Amino acid sequence: MLILLPPSESKATRSRGAPLRAERLSFQTLTAPRGQVARALARASARPDAAAVLGVSPALGEEISRNTRLATAPTLPAGELYTGVLYDALDLSGLDAESGRRARRRLLVISALYGAVRPADRVAPYRLSMGVNLPGVGPLAGFWRPHLEAALPAAAGRGLVVDCRSSTYAAAWVPQGPLAERWVTVRVPGATHMAKHTRGLVARALTEEATDPRRPAALVELLRPSFEVTLHEPARPGRPWVLDVLPA
Repeated sequence: MLILLPPSESKATRSRGAPLRAERLSFQTLTAPRGQVARALARASARPDAAAVLGVSPALGEEISRNTRLATAPTLPAGELYTGVLYDALDLSGLDAESGRRARRRLLVISALYGAVRPADRVAPYRLSMGVNLPGVGPLAGFWRPHLEAALPAAAGRGLVVDCRSSTYAAAWVPQGPLAERWVTVRVPGATHMAKHTRGLVARALTEEATDPRRPAALVELLRPSFEVTLHEPARPGRPWVLDVLPA
């Protein structure tokens, strides 16, 4: 099973630590595109109009400036880097040892800078959204799509792809072919805060569960004790199953 997560806008930082070691990150085929985006981001972040280019408030000057020091900044595991509502609900640090090992295997964060990272990958804090049209690279979702299509299907193996991404990040990789038949999007009716919180709870429940479901219907049975769930068949071939989820 592969559980796809969006990153968070808010990110933790460290004052000390080792810099990025690109050769130690998961998905080594993404090394070259990661470097291309990092260099373009550093250039864009040094511009006087950097905030406008990146689509953020000028008040975030320190976070923008941090983008120019990605190669030397202290890194931390992606599982600690991302914060906010979804990651608070996921609470990786509160998992027991066995669940933590499953989390490192099953969870995958789709990133505008790094493409895709596992929780244990050590990366530098950054400020960049997948919705940005980055000078020198172009629209990031379109840039990453072929690279992720080449890298991620093998990570899913024969299991389900459980998609907890927002629409902006979902555009960066769409499972194709037979894998699309095992693609389930988690949909949470209601406000954005509730949606993020519930997706975090779903991701946590799936890391705590040793069972590795291979069919969307089996995912329903696994989650039903803790959530109200309704499964909808794909609207057409190549589209995902949709799992409506509410806390029980």
